[in-house]
Amino acid sequence: MKPRIRVKTCQDYDGMLRRYIRPSLGERVLAAIRPLEFQTTYQKMIERGLSARTVRYTHVVLRSAMRQAVQWRLLLENPADGNRIPHQSRGEMRSLTVEQAKMFLRTALSTPHGPVLAMALTTGMRPSEYLGLKWQDIDWTRQTVSVVRSIRKVNGRWCFGDTKRSRSRRPIKLQSWVVALLRNLQTQASSSSLYPEAQDLVFKTALGQPINADYLARHFKAMLDSSGLPRIRLYDLRHTAATLALSAGVSPKVVSEQLGHASAAFTLDTYCHVLPHMQDEAVARMEMMLGAQTLAS
Repeated sequence: MKPRIRVKTCQDYDGMLRRYIRPSLGERVLAAIRPLEFQTTYQKMIERGLSARTVRYTHVVLRSAMRQAVQWRLLLENPADGNRIPHQSRGEMRSLTVEQAKMFLRTALSTPHGPVLAMALTTGMRPSEYLGLKWQDIDWTRQTVSVVRSIRKVNGRWCFGDTKRSRSRRPIKLQSWVVALLRNLQTQASSSSLYPEAQDLVFKTALGQPINADYLARHFKAMLDSSGLPRIRLYDLRHTAATLALSAGVSPKVVSEQLGHASAAFTLDTYCHVLPHMQDEAVARMEMMLGAQTLAS
């Protein structure tokens, strides 16, 4: 898998095997493994208090490995087939309201992290995407930013990589006040850096290093607390951007393209909680267009 997946994904797979699979199955002879042993492994994970998502993810990786063994004719059949795995309930979508978003921005813009958090809230980009932006990605004339890479810290080293999927490579229109923030940030930016991986990055620490998402998340939560706002994850700024755009009447197709989703259908399924409001507004507009009050009289 290593040549075909991102470094971070490979690291996740390796960690999952090391923590959950090898301790119970690592010494077993491949041809002697039975489905019940996989089921027992999953049950032990559940008893340890691991989430359904972790168990399901482990099962997917393990089943894929066993499928490859079948293709290599090391096994006659896949022992991971037919196992029962826990159902994963959909987590509650958390986002800021319009008033909460305004309050948050007022707090954020009074700190050095204001520009990066404004970018997160207004574009819906993933943390690994906006933290990996370079000045060359900004089209000042069109007021757009191109998402073409991601950045992550893997094993203590900063690594640039592709976006999550090919569809994630996309241009995003910026709001005018965000462009002004970036212009101001660029005038203050140093053209040189002691850290080669931070060269030309839009967002950096005071020491000129790339910004770690975990580090930014800690400051983000402190801002929420100081503003009296509910605690959400840094990633939930992406959900906030999508929810606010849909609530404002932006086409789901446009929101889908901005977020880099695989399809508009996926966007609608993810943010179905916004649909009732959109339907109310759609009915009101249709009623005004058809002049329903006139017809009723």
